Amino acid sequence: MIDYSNFINGDFVDSQGGERITVTNPATGAEISKVPETPHEQIEAAIAAAEKAQPAWAALPAVVRAKHLHELADKIREKVEPLARVITEEQGKTLPLARVEVNFTADYIDYMAEWGRRIEGEVMESDRPKENIFLFRKPIGVVVGILPWNFPFFLIARKLAPALICGNSIVLKPSEETPNNAFEFCKILNETDIPAGVVNLVSGYGATVGRALTESPKVGMISFTGSVETGSRIMAAAAQNITRVNLELGGKAPAIVTAHADLDLAATAIQASRVINSGQVCNCAERIYVQRSVAEAFTGKLVEKMKAARFGNPLEDETLDYGPMINQAGYEKVVRLLDAAVSDGAQVLCGGGRGADESGFYFEPTVVANCTQAMDLVKKEIFGPVIPIVVFDELDEAIAMANDTEYGLTSSVFSNDLNEAMNLVEALKFGETYINREHFEAMQGYHAGWRKSGIGGADGKHGLHEFLQTQVVYLQRS
Repeated sequence: MIDYSNFINGDFVDSQGGERITVTNPATGAEISKVPETPHEQIEAAIAAAEKAQPAWAALPAVVRAKHLHELADKIREKVEPLARVITEEQGKTLPLARVEVNFTADYIDYMAEWGRRIEGEVMESDRPKENIFLFRKPIGVVVGILPWNFPFFLIARKLAPALICGNSIVLKPSEETPNNAFEFCKILNETDIPAGVVNLVSGYGATVGRALTESPKVGMISFTGSVETGSRIMAAAAQNITRVNLELGGKAPAIVTAHADLDLAATAIQASRVINSGQVCNCAERIYVQRSVAEAFTGKLVEKMKAARFGNPLEDETLDYGPMINQAGYEKVVRLLDAAVSDGAQVLCGGGRGADESGFYFEPTVVANCTQAMDLVKKEIFGPVIPIVVFDELDEAIAMANDTEYGLTSSVFSNDLNEAMNLVEALKFGETYINREHFEAMQGYHAGWRKSGIGGADGKHGLHEFLQTQVVYLQRS
């Protein structure tokens, strides 16, 4: 069993006999590592190291910071296979998906590094003679990045890369469910020339370590990906110091399938969006609204594709479509939502159970028909390989049901009628809408939710600006 230590100011620092958190493999239940429940003095040391290192890091030309990030990306690519296996072992995703995550992480770091020559200010016209007005974009200072467990390695890059290229330093806290990959990342980072203190990592529970980080007056910004409940607590803690927050929270993405859809394409794309990472993705399709005239045909195609999805221990079979869910609590939530829907009249067309393997937190690919808008299965985030279907007659009905949610992250439309598709896009109240494709964003886009799905966003130019603050200068000439 591996015993990890926190990464502070360029060194791995022992937690000096403090509490240890045991990390398990969700496919087998086997214990695979222990990580620190970081004591308060080490949390403060990590923040202090970041605070001390940040001015010199910000003083470097952005193109120099970019070279450091490119070096980091190259070193990640040298270790794709061992990193992928660490991710799969602690998180449960398939090895091919873990390899994609590692490579995409390196690509994302390279992409953000290229913004080093593209961070721009503005020059504005003045009302006064001989005056110039300049807007500068400057780093915030110390950023805290609190990571989720579903794409734990990529989210390091999503928070670290824009923070660093903008001249900030960062303190990372991985999820206690999946910290191993973050410690392995720090080993790689320690092989680069990135100065000590620019990147620090402390592990532990959100209620303790996460709270201490978010309450610190030395932190300029908190970037968090996770649940609405935790995001709300982070906002409350950050409010004490009016600390900026960037929150990517839950989702309940609707997929609208109209009578003009390519049903084979829709079924393929929705199945891919539902079983990826065992359905544990905030932007994947969570509920389907299908027009009555094609409901039977579409449902048959979707059931066939969901039945074909194969799951099991991803370290034993690389050809699987998905692996286990992250833990017992996630598994029990899916069971609870499904049982309640069936009690209210829903019909399970395929799946609905744990499957043959009882060693891990597995759930069969499941399609549920005869669902209504009132069911929790339709209204609450499932985060598992289960998809409910609701039938509609008129498009206005589908729009109303799709928008009837506290979330607003992603959505999708399946229709070959361009006018119909764009009318639906105009009416949907979500930060992202996919037309005739699976739910998965691009690094050059802007991944941002409405309502309780978050504040701010990530990726692209707009995501970069989240890690900058403005200074306006009025220059009066004589």
